[in-house]
Amino acid sequence: MTTTTAGGGVRARRPRALPLRYVVRKTVTAFGTLVFVVIVNFFLFRVLPGDPAKAFSPRGRNADPNRLAEIRRDLGLGLPWHEQFWAYVKNLASFDLGVSWGQHAPVSRLIGERLWPTVLLSGTALLLAAGIGMWLGARAGWRHGSRLDRVSSSGAVTLYSTPEWLLGLVLLIVLSDLGVIPAAGMQNPLSELPPALDIAWHMVAPVTVLAVVYIAEYSLIMRSSMLDERYADYLTTARAKGLRDDLVMRRHALPNALLPSITLFFLTLGFVVSGAIGVETVFNWPGLGRLTYDALRGPDVPLLQGLFLTFSAGVILMNLVADLLYPLLDPRVRAS
Repeated sequence: MTTTTAGGGVRARRPRALPLRYVVRKTVTAFGTLVFVVIVNFFLFRVLPGDPAKAFSPRGRNADPNRLAEIRRDLGLGLPWHEQFWAYVKNLASFDLGVSWGQHAPVSRLIGERLWPTVLLSGTALLLAAGIGMWLGARAGWRHGSRLDRVSSSGAVTLYSTPEWLLGLVLLIVLSDLGVIPAAGMQNPLSELPPALDIAWHMVAPVTVLAVVYIAEYSLIMRSSMLDERYADYLTTARAKGLRDDLVMRRHALPNALLPSITLFFLTLGFVVSGAIGVETVFNWPGLGRLTYDALRGPDVPLLQGLFLTFSAGVILMNLVADLLYPLLDPRVRAS
């Protein structure tokens, strides 16, 4: 079934609902991916270099061998791998992520305490970047070859290629010299500002770094999509009707060009949970990224496993949401 667009183009009718077979297939695929991640999650962190017993021993590498053997038994490292794996699966079945070796606290509690600072930081940066980046990319793509296009494209490629931690270090040095904006932490216990404003004030620097990188990504994707739509036949028909150029862009080109960016937005939402390890470490933001950095120094295997599983589950879930929404957003996609 087809319908005629306002611009004269022909497109498939938007489906009212997704076929059950399509939903089941995508859900099963996501579940299978999660099972694969669970298996890899167990073995991956057990091949890391370093001896956790020496790392968590008070005397480090100079500890008594008998004491090191006792620590390994306490950590469960003395058991055969198949017994460790079975215990790991049973714990996961009851949503038990274990106890952190370094912080001696339940992993689920540690992740829960650090989750919302990361969502606040990365989520704010993502929302700002999505709006600004898509607007900038749409303008640059529609005015291909203009000064705006050349400047924004060059800047986006440069910023997208620059590591986040490097941008954070540069901004940290500048802010430390100026002393205008707080350069580290989430709150100042001596601040006279209300807690919400104090947190927002401390978010300025890390959100700026994350948003700049995200803006570059969204700008490049949106520009490419707009270039693909710029010379489409239905836009020529819209121009022939006497519509202004900006109106042609907003009403006809932009809705179709938005689809890849919307898909990217849902996929990027999965990475909001993981935050940015480099940025959170540089700015000492108490989120999951900073927690991951601390766990790697051990290595704190239960905490690393819990974090990796949380990050992976977030990405898999958002990928599933994107797969289910994309056929509804784009009627040209047929769910088979």
